[in-house]
Amino acid sequence: MTAKIIDGKEISAKMRGEIAKDVAKIKAEKGIIVGLAVILVGNDPASEIYVKNKEKAAHAIGMNSYLFRLAADISQEDLIAKIHELNRNPNIHGLLVQLPLPKKIDTKKIIHAIDPRKDVDGFNIINVGKLSVGDIEGVDGALIPCTPLGCMHLLKEVIGKNLVGMKVLVIGTSNIVGRPLSRLLLLEKATVTIANSATKDLKAECLQADVIISAAGVAGLIRGDMVKKDAIVIDVGINRIATADGKGRLVGDVDFDSVRNIAKAITPVPGGVGPMTISYLLKNTLNCCLKIIK
Repeated sequence: MTAKIIDGKEISAKMRGEIAKDVAKIKAEKGIIVGLAVILVGNDPASEIYVKNKEKAAHAIGMNSYLFRLAADISQEDLIAKIHELNRNPNIHGLLVQLPLPKKIDTKKIIHAIDPRKDVDGFNIINVGKLSVGDIEGVDGALIPCTPLGCMHLLKEVIGKNLVGMKVLVIGTSNIVGRPLSRLLLLEKATVTIANSATKDLKAECLQADVIISAAGVAGLIRGDMVKKDAIVIDVGINRIATADGKGRLVGDVDFDSVRNIAKAITPVPGGVGPMTISYLLKNTLNCCLKIIK
């Protein structure tokens, strides 16, 4: 039996419709337009695409989107000064600095300069710390990275809200996906194993898992013979591979064609986790606004 395709585009569209209603309600009742600010340093081609997609998505649901383009040779001090300026701006409720940054800039210092209340990426150490201890509820709860939130949403679309006791393998240990995602799963009482592309006998680990979430950034890492029957597979990887026409194409970490005949459900690349990441960026921005105006 062929796996169910977990359609991130469809799920994301429904979610954005709900966010748009809340944005409109805030505007009607409070006279406030939810605002998201993005700082782009330099002109990295991939970053340009990501920023454009974020800006388009924000405008589509009625948010204000502010893009601040800064020169690649900007000093670290001037970049931090710009962040502090936006931290103080009452029209901006969510703020992110598009990564990666030029090598001469200390990324940690830049992230830590963002007001934790406006940290829509969830990378500030205050939010990381709150997530690590499970402080994720209420006005003072952590802002959580967008991709892990998207993964959790897609997983629950398939199996429902109860993750208790499920064996989940997370492949990838980044601060952006693997680590925060593992913490969210643990808070749901799932049994979590964390691996990476260098894990010894990764196949054996995969065959034990009810759920495999791969964020390793290695094309074709997970093959059909590595997945047990009726497992759920969430593919976070985004890898460009060469094609005969020279244009290349995007694939995930998972060999989709071989895995789809074994798994119960699987996300495509593109069209799976990616749209959900942007939707949760919008959701986090909305939540930032609600916390700030209360």
